[in-house]
Amino acid sequence: LVTDMAQLLPALHSARSEALAGFGNGDLLMERALLRPRHIEVQVMADSHCHCIHLGERDCSVQRRHQKIIEESPSPAVSAALREQLGQAAITLAQSAGYVGAGTVEFLLDEAQDNKPFYLMEMNTRLQVEHPVTEMLTGLDLVEWQLRIACGEPLPVAQADVRLKGHAIEVRLCAEDEHFTPQTGTVQHFLPPTDAGLRFDHALHTGAEVTPHYDAMLGKLIAHAPTRREAIERLCTGLQHTTVLGLPSNRAFLAACLQHPVFRAGEALIPFLAEEADALR
Repeated sequence: LVTDMAQLLPALHSARSEALAGFGNGDLLMERALLRPRHIEVQVMADSHCHCIHLGERDCSVQRRHQKIIEESPSPAVSAALREQLGQAAITLAQSAGYVGAGTVEFLLDEAQDNKPFYLMEMNTRLQVEHPVTEMLTGLDLVEWQLRIACGEPLPVAQADVRLKGHAIEVRLCAEDEHFTPQTGTVQHFLPPTDAGLRFDHALHTGAEVTPHYDAMLGKLIAHAPTRREAIERLCTGLQHTTVLGLPSNRAFLAACLQHPVFRAGEALIPFLAEEADALR
């Protein structure tokens, strides 16, 4: 990160040396530094018949160590007009690449400027962990769509048919301590929440072994409700009624994040956890 012109030449030298040593290629990219952005991603689906649609955006700004732990849709910062801009940019990118299948186009949104410009980060050419948020918001099965597209079938709906209903929020339940260090061990007792408005994707059971060979995520708990406030309350209650004993988890930390006034106001940016983690613990 270069914040002063005097740092530029030493930073270029350091970055080029590291790139040459690691990859044998000293070519560099210079990008605008956004210090307090939102992480906004757009779900796209494209078939082999030249059809591509988007299914709205997800706000993934609540991250620890650049890894998402809370994702929601729609984003509190995205208007209908901005959603159309983001969606069209994502579709244009996918179509220009000849992409077929499920994909996610990732952007950084700069709220520091009045017109909220957005910048491309990357495209993930797959379904993401947080795809259930979009499924609950649209009522569509993206896994089924992906399989049908792979079989050569056309998309079953057009862009005009896509409806985003209510609000959905997902949290990633992870086996980790209060400093986000992954933990292993045996699940001594597991009890999921019973709310029918919650979706819990997991493979947990009493006696399950959590090993070091995989990601520390134990499951995904997703709430859907008519409003954002109701979705937050439903998810908080779901976390309170989720029992995972035998090893540390971030269950209570996630609930604290959801209840934090900055998050509840829809104002959590990427630096949110870096600034508030100690208080949340």
